[in-house]
Amino acid sequence: MVSADQLKYGADGLIPTIVVDADSGEVLMLAYMNKESLKISIEKKLTCFYSRSRQKLWLKGETSGNYQHIVSITADCDLDALRIAVRKDGPACHTGNESCFFNPVLEEDASMDVENKEEFSLGSLYELIKGRKSEKKEGSYTSYLFEKGLDKILKKVGEECTEVVIAGKGEDRAETIYEIADLTYHVMVLMVQMGISTEEIMNELRSRHVIDHKVKQEKMTGNGTK
Repeated sequence: MVSADQLKYGADGLIPTIVVDADSGEVLMLAYMNKESLKISIEKKLTCFYSRSRQKLWLKGETSGNYQHIVSITADCDLDALRIAVRKDGPACHTGNESCFFNPVLEEDASMDVENKEEFSLGSLYELIKGRKSEKKEGSYTSYLFEKGLDKILKKVGEECTEVVIAGKGEDRAETIYEIADLTYHVMVLMVQMGISTEEIMNELRSRHVIDHKVKQEKMTGNGTK
């Protein structure tokens, strides 16, 4: 267990603190703490920061009611930054956004916005993607794809197909898994865009299984044709 005194504070006595949602893992905000605000945070189990602009401590939610209840506090490998997992009572950002990070800088290559769920499946991913189409979310890469339309989605599917081929040709297993995941996601975006359900895909695969099984039987009995 690391103590507050073991942490490495900057020349200004502050340590950068990344706040994340304890359930989803989403990054909510970046703030700063000093020894006193960290002590208060630990005692109250609520985030308390040091405002560099106002030069004083501030308890998150004290005026807005959007308190952040601390689940855990972890220091990085160099002991000069903190990660605090919280469960929040309201938006983390003063603008009303759930997270302070909502201004895209590089959208096309952004990671897909899949939420961490205890029971994650392709079905839940499909439903999440559908939700991003019906209810646009600011800063969401998925919503961005739907806004750009079919041509953009098809372009991304093509790019990801190429990435899978390159990774597979290089026999890089980890990279191939990563690229297949990217391809799967973008294909599902295409499915939602075109109104194709996962059940329709499964039915198609089932029909192929029946055909393959029949062909296999014919070959085994010598009744197949070339």
